[in-house]
Order: sequence, then C-alpha cells, then structure tokens
Amino acid sequence: MDKTTKQKTINQSLWKACDTFRGNVDSSVYKDYILVMLFLKYLSDIYKEHVEEYSKKYNGDKVRIERALKRDRFVLDEICTFDYLYSKRNEPNIGEIINTALEHLEEENKTKLRGVFRNIDFNNKAILGDTKERNAMLKHLLEDFNAPELDLRPSKLNNEDIIGNSYMYMIERFAGDAGKKGGEFFTPSMVSELLARLVKPKENDRIYDPTCGSGSLLIKVVNQVPSRKIAVYGQEKNSQTHGLAKMNMFLNSIDDSIIERGDTISNPLHLENDDLKKFQVVVANPPFSLDKWAMGFSGSNEKKFKMEASLDPYKRFQWGVPPKSRGDFAFVLHMIHSMADDGRMAVVLPHGVLFRSGSEGKIREEIIEHNLLEAVIGLPENLFFGTGIPACVLVLKKNRNRKDVLFIDASAEYERGTNQNELREEDVVKIVETYNKYEELDKYAYVASPEEIKENDYNLNIPRYVDTFEDEEPVDIDTVKENISEINSQLEAVGEELSKRLEELGL
Repeated sequence: MDKTTKQKTINQSLWKACDTFRGNVDSSVYKDYILVMLFLKYLSDIYKEHVEEYSKKYNGDKVRIERALKRDRFVLDEICTFDYLYSKRNEPNIGEIINTALEHLEEENKTKLRGVFRNIDFNNKAILGDTKERNAMLKHLLEDFNAPELDLRPSKLNNEDIIGNSYMYMIERFAGDAGKKGGEFFTPSMVSELLARLVKPKENDRIYDPTCGSGSLLIKVVNQVPSRKIAVYGQEKNSQTHGLAKMNMFLNSIDDSIIERGDTISNPLHLENDDLKKFQVVVANPPFSLDKWAMGFSGSNEKKFKMEASLDPYKRFQWGVPPKSRGDFAFVLHMIHSMADDGRMAVVLPHGVLFRSGSEGKIREEIIEHNLLEAVIGLPENLFFGTGIPACVLVLKKNRNRKDVLFIDASAEYERGTNQNELREEDVVKIVETYNKYEELDKYAYVASPEEIKENDYNLNIPRYVDTFEDEEPVDIDTVKENISEINSQLEAVGEELSKRLEELGL
C-alpha cells in the first residue's frame, strides 16, 4: 500500500471512530478523547515494535531490553499501553483504568508530557453519561482503535510522517465540524502555509507563535526548513488546546518545542533577562477582535485600564493602548516587541485593523513611522471557521532596506466551498511570488510610498491603494435598437398566431 492510500485509510478509520460519540457528545468536546487515544495508540505501537526489536537484538535479556526502552522518546509501562487498555475494555471501571494509564504515562514522562492530559477525563459522567452508557462508548472506542487499519507501528507506516498528517487532518475536520468553537484553535491549512512561506524561516531560527492553538501554524513554519533544525516556541491560553498542541508537536517529530500555557498578554511566559524573549520569526492568528484581552489589567474603567496597561513592564503599549473591546493590536504590539533585530513576522487579522481610528490609528502611524510594515495582503471572505468576514495578513520586518509598503488584493482568488472557501496552491504561489518580486501588478498589487500612506492618514484599507475596478463594456446603441426591433417583430408574430388559434377554437 503506497503512502497516499495508507494516509487516506488511516484518516477514514479515525473519522469513523468518531461515530462512537456522534449524537451523544458535542464534537468540540469529544475531539479530546479521539486525539488523546490516537496519541496513546501511536506511542503504544512504537513501544510494541521496539520491544520486539530489542528482544531479538538482546536475545530476550530483560535487563538489557528495559535499559534500551528507557532510552526511547517516551517511557511506557505495561499499564500505559493500548493493548493493556484493550484487554480491559469490558471492565466496569474502564474509564478509571484509562485515566490511571494517562496519569502514569504523564508521570513517567514529566519533562515532555506535564499537563498534557490534565483536562481529559475518561470517567466523566457529565460528558460521557452514566456508567453503562459510558462503558459502552469507551469499549467501542477501544475496539475502533484496535482495527487493523490503525496499526501505527513505524514499520507498517514505512517510517513516513503519516501520523502527524492524520493528527492535523483530524484537527481540521473537528474545527469544521465544531464551527466557531473549533475555529478558535485552528488556522486553515493553506492560510498557515501562506504565512510560513512569507516569513522565510531559516535553519537555526527561533520561531514563536503567541497564540499557537493546536500548533498547526508552527508546524507549517518548521516544514519550510528542510533540516527542521529550528527552535520552536508557543503559548496557548486554553489548557485543553495546549495539550493538543504538545501532542501535535510530538506526532510531527518536534520533540524539543517549548509550548507554555497562559495568557500571552497578561502573563507572557517566554522571557529572557526579565524581558520578552526575541525571535527571528513570529507568526500568529490571534482571536479576531478579542474583547477579553484586557482582563489582566484591572482598571475598572477605560481611563484606569489605559493607565495600567501603559505601565506594562515589557513596554509593549508605548505606541498606544488598544481599545479594551478589541485586542487585535495588543497581539500585534506583543509580536513586534518579540522580534529579534533581524526578525520578521506575519499575522492574520480582521480588516478593521487597517482603518479603525483612535488608538488603533495611532499604532498604525507608529508602525509606519518606524518602517516596520512590509506588506498588507487582503484574503478572501469565509476562509476561517466560525466567521465569514474577510481577513488580512500584515507582514512586518525589522531593519528593512526599503520604505515602501506592498499592498496585495488577493480577495477574489480562491476556491468556493459549500461551507468554507479555500485558498488553492496557485493562490498562495501568486501571493508569495508577488511579495518576493515586490512589484505592482494591475488590479492585484500596488507599492505605496510612506508619503502616500501619510496622505491617507495612515489608513491601510487596501482599496485605497489597489484599484480593482473593472470598466463596463460600452453599450452599442445601434445593436440594442436592432435587438428591440427584432423582439417586437417576434412578439407581433406570436400575437397574430395566438389570435388565429383562438379564432379557430371559436374563442
């Protein structure tokens, strides 16, 4: 079986395993159970294959076998393995048995898995129902994952990165299935791909996503570096999604990533010498216009809030404090202050950041005056889960060798979907090639000088710079008159024929 067929088979089997929960548990909740079980099954199958290999290599010497297993990526005791759980599938306390296995797995791998399973409870009555119903669901889940199609041993996968792809596939399917709830932790694949290509990561770069969600965007950036020799950092506020991100990293063979859990704005956790750690690459798809971004600042009214935020110890808001009701520029400012001297960043934002006035206008002015803005890219509408509004991408760089700003209107080039529109590979290629050439393209791209932007009061709304107006074809009056005359003649002939028929019928 080739890689493509194997990938498709595993994806289908995983999605089918969700049938156990459909109709009983919301997909935004049961995704955790499916993805955790996939992670556990993968680790268990690797463990099982390694036991077989080491048994042959060391002629059954248990001491040497155990010593070799302790050097593996993850340490598994027998009670943590999928096969052990499958053997207990008919036990009346199977939920407790699975919880114990996860706790033990985390304890044995503290450095890598601390907190990953903290919010997943396979014995949760409120979510999975009473004992009988819960046991039936968990039994079916274990049986689904025991299917031959889900044999995840490396030798069966030909050492291809199929499981990482399957994990990303499942996250995307859950995001689409769960709508807005799912969209909070997932950036559409081709949007992530676009950002990854725009920031041009290099070997030995440090990359950072301050709102990393399930980590898919970071993985896209890593995949741009053939050697994958790159340092990965992220922070995620939601504890469940934080667990998904850490598992996602391991399943995509990124073992040394540092993914922290916490509120990036009120409690940034990637620090160095009492300041924000600096990164060569910063990417993000922050929650659009988040109205709770300021919760870390306790000011009870707008004035007190702004005063407290302006005293931020990391000096992120010296160019202006974003409105309490919209946090878009809070994340932008955090990202700017996280860039190294050779840093570049790409961030997905709602179009409102381009033209809203007040403190947001002041922040835009500072960004332009500090010569940080490289490009503004308009994306098609309805690309993102949970919102149909069009978004844009801002590309910023430190120490730029030009002062102009490239505007790209890519809003009309996409593939229309039933529920969601999609960027195609050719759409991403066109955007990236236009960005790399940094040249104007009729009705698509325009290079604006800082003086021109200043004349527009630092309004970055794309239609002010990219003219996409299509002239209507001129109307040929003589042709129109001929058409009208012909139509009148046809109507007259039809009227005469109708009168003749009615006369024949005596009407």
